[in-house]
Amino acid sequence: METKAEKDIFGPEYVLTVRDPKIGMKGFLVIDNTALGPGKGGIRMTPDVTAEEVFRLARTMTWKNALAGIPFGGAKAGIVWPGGADAIKKTFVTSFARAIAPFIPSRYIGGPDVNTGEREMAWIARELKNWNAVTGKPTHFCTKTRGKKKCGLPHELGSTGFGVAVAAQIAARTCGISITGARIAIEGYGNVGSFALAHLQAMGAKIIAVSNRDYTVYNERGIDGARLAATKKKTGSIKNYEPAEKFPHKEIFGLPVDILIPAAVTDVINESNKTKIRAKIIVEGANIPMSEAIENELSKKGFLIVPDFVANAGGVISSWAESKGMSKKAMFRAVEEKISRSTETVLSRSTKTGKSPRHAALAVARGIVEHAGAKQKRVF
Repeated sequence: METKAEKDIFGPEYVLTVRDPKIGMKGFLVIDNTALGPGKGGIRMTPDVTAEEVFRLARTMTWKNALAGIPFGGAKAGIVWPGGADAIKKTFVTSFARAIAPFIPSRYIGGPDVNTGEREMAWIARELKNWNAVTGKPTHFCTKTRGKKKCGLPHELGSTGFGVAVAAQIAARTCGISITGARIAIEGYGNVGSFALAHLQAMGAKIIAVSNRDYTVYNERGIDGARLAATKKKTGSIKNYEPAEKFPHKEIFGLPVDILIPAAVTDVINESNKTKIRAKIIVEGANIPMSEAIENELSKKGFLIVPDFVANAGGVISSWAESKGMSKKAMFRAVEEKISRSTETVLSRSTKTGKSPRHAALAVARGIVEHAGAKQKRVF
């Protein structure tokens, strides 16, 4: 078991390392807690993913699903992916799917994450011949159950980014800041960041900086989201967006903004840049964009931080909507309702107790999981 994670009263229930020596595939599955239902969490593919990282993400999913009020437990998966042609990627994905098949879907249901999307989810569902094996499938990938047609709701529709925008709007209101005209920096321009940008701009916010892994594009008067998307599509990079100043990626953390949204990968806010942050609010679009220790440190300094498992639950809410056979419109309505409720609940509890939003959110989520476990006569 290649992880430093130690079992506590909540989990993990399973920590698996799987290998396929013939193709060099190595992957991890962590099923943290299934008190509320089968473990739910995406499958990421990065060159340096570890069992420890997957455990941290799986535990976050336990709290995220509980707080969102959906019948899923917490889990996560990762495949060590050095990169390569699509044909090779498919062999890795399908090999991993076969290896963890005994757990699907009774104990684990997969979904999109870093470097996986609707295409990869379709590969898994077809390989296992099970529509319910994963969520985030293409809209044309359908099945019929008891006379009801169900189709995929891919994360490419932007449910996670939409939820982040909703959380940011509520956090701004809590701080007495109108989202109209609020100055926002978005670190990461993938699925989450790009959709958060579009929805925040529609709310009237001013996006003054956006970054990818190499560059930050900055315009004090605001970045046009549609033009940025067109530039990325045409040239392959946001660095070609005009008019804008161009800085190294790391410079985005020190910009004077109302709201900073880390929307890329794990631990981007760290010892090297934590003292440079000048935003009033941090909305965690990414999973675990900083350690809990750093988050506590920043909270004590007065930063309002909306935790990842509150702000970015839109994707897993979409997954639940897909499993229920909801339409795209109904899914977005569910995301808005659930994210609004959980964000307001957490920030209100934080204000009343004087505890950080993360501690307030954890108290709520733990209570939900403990209650579910007690009903199943688990010992928590």
